[in-house]
Amino acid sequence: MSILRLINVTKDYTSEGEPVRAVDGVSLEADAGQFIALTGRSGCGKSTLLNLAGAMDLPTSGEVWLDSVLTSRLDDAALTSLRRNRIGFIFQSFQLLPTLTVVENVELPLLLAGKSDVRSAALSRLHTVEMETYAGRMPYQLSGGQMQRVAIARALVHKPALLLADEPTGNLDNTTGDHVLSLLRRIATEQGATILMATHSAEAASLADVVVKLRDGRVDIVQVNTIALSDNLP
Repeated sequence: MSILRLINVTKDYTSEGEPVRAVDGVSLEADAGQFIALTGRSGCGKSTLLNLAGAMDLPTSGEVWLDSVLTSRLDDAALTSLRRNRIGFIFQSFQLLPTLTVVENVELPLLLAGKSDVRSAALSRLHTVEMETYAGRMPYQLSGGQMQRVAIARALVHKPALLLADEPTGNLDNTTGDHVLSLLRRIATEQGATILMATHSAEAASLADVVVKLRDGRVDIVQVNTIALSDNLP
């Protein structure tokens, strides 16, 4: 089942009065449980594609289908609801709220969606990322890798159809980054999460099912990976 479909998508901007085509005729499809890495140099269109896939922006032309919904047909309220209920976001800078505890940060997407009795769901997701014993701590009491794992739990807590990760290991050392990437790989494999990750790292991309290399806003190379998974996180 296709969770995400981009059909001949373009995105144009204006910079200093001049038109700029950030994405140029990209078609891409992601099935349930598939892990796709977007690679390429800075400015190649990776972040723009993430924004389009996550309904944070609409294409200039072409179609973006998310969970069988055509995003360009939705008004602002419906787009907000789609993002809140069907998409999870993981950022390079973690973006945990410093005044909330770990478990409160993970609860936040559910509370924003109007859910109640959310503590058990948040603790369950913290267990998934091996952070349940840190539930009562504040973000400043965590390491970078621990904060990213909490951010992953927050992104997963509402069981999104699509998980978007923008350079999720960019602020981490190699060992910690490897741990986070292995966690994402296992989430896709064991929980059926669809993941679209932008990365500059060839090592990070090697854990994905499919690597899509972008050049000047276009798909340059598509590579299918054969992945051997360990039973345990490093």
